[in-house]
Amino acid sequence: MGNPQPLTGGTAVGRAAMVIAGLVLAALVAGHLLGVPILISYAESDSMEPTIDRGDGFVVIPDAVAAPVETGDVVVYEPQEIEGGELTTHRVVDETDHGYLTRGDANVVTDQDGAEPPVTDGQIAAKALQINGEVVTIPHLGTAVMGVQSGLETIQLELATTLGTGTLLGSEGLATLLLVFGLGVLALTAILESRASDRDRTRTRSRRGVFDARLAVFGMVVLLCLVSAGTMVAMSDTTEAGIVSAEFESDAPHVIPTGDTEEHTYEVRNDGVLPVTTIIEPASDGVAVDSDAQTLHRGDSVNETVAVTAPPETGYYLRSFAEYRYFAVLPTPVIAGLHAIHPWLAMGATTGVIVGAFVLPFAILLGTGTIRTRSRQRTDHKRGFVRRILRS
Repeated sequence: MGNPQPLTGGTAVGRAAMVIAGLVLAALVAGHLLGVPILISYAESDSMEPTIDRGDGFVVIPDAVAAPVETGDVVVYEPQEIEGGELTTHRVVDETDHGYLTRGDANVVTDQDGAEPPVTDGQIAAKALQINGEVVTIPHLGTAVMGVQSGLETIQLELATTLGTGTLLGSEGLATLLLVFGLGVLALTAILESRASDRDRTRTRSRRGVFDARLAVFGMVVLLCLVSAGTMVAMSDTTEAGIVSAEFESDAPHVIPTGDTEEHTYEVRNDGVLPVTTIIEPASDGVAVDSDAQTLHRGDSVNETVAVTAPPETGYYLRSFAEYRYFAVLPTPVIAGLHAIHPWLAMGATTGVIVGAFVLPFAILLGTGTIRTRSRQRTDHKRGFVRRILRS
């Protein structure tokens, strides 16, 4: 029997390609479930042609870390009236005192020429990455994803009909289906590798039942980062409300006399198990929040005051404020200070503390060597050697 061969360049490139494809799929699925595009998104219509063709993917920068929006930027935003409220990718063509004017490159009129009000910062989820003014696209990525999604939706419907349950439908059902599919792929891969290892009876340095401890620790770090950061993103939200600036008084809460300011009470409640630190701040013009960072334990609630000012011109306007939530693993003033610099800095520090608290004990316990799950390993060569000793 020959010596085991090291990984070839083709094998390494193939595995790297599989990892990248897995990361892209994970980013797309996570963005779909959270309603916020993560790293990658795709065009579902032809409104941005020829910049972004229908079915093309494109690289996005989350609004939390993107530079301020400027005229000419391509943004992904959550509309109020068009596209059924689904995330829309259009270009900012102008900026007014009340928000941005947007338009698809293939359209002749702006979104605001229709029923859509000017877009506020609180509605923008991400910006498309542009290099030298050109959007970075990935041809046909969206077409492939939409094909896979259509197939998964068909499978969801068939399973729900067969099993008589609706829990497999919708975004949560899709996530469950993808999780089961991923576990199935992992199980199949483990079986195939086990059979391949059974055929190879030679002694190798990479023995069955022996795992790299560093790989296990790295896996825990990645998993905890995804879970903690993803949960905080999901807990945070932007609240939007339409107001009418009118020249008359009204009992309707959304009608405010021009130039006047009205205060509204917003309840912040923690229904989760873990304590959280909440921070509320304006996400559009005409909104003021008189609030400090608050740490809430399970079941706690607090009322915050949000002041909304009507513009001096009459009309319909969109106003919004954002609520950020962080796990309360750091003192409240520390989280507030980091948030004041940038929300992602507070989220990164919080995630780092959580990961360190869970992973450090395991890292100390496991060390940097190997984990052996079998006490001994015998090969054909060893059994032959034992037989020869017995015969002698």
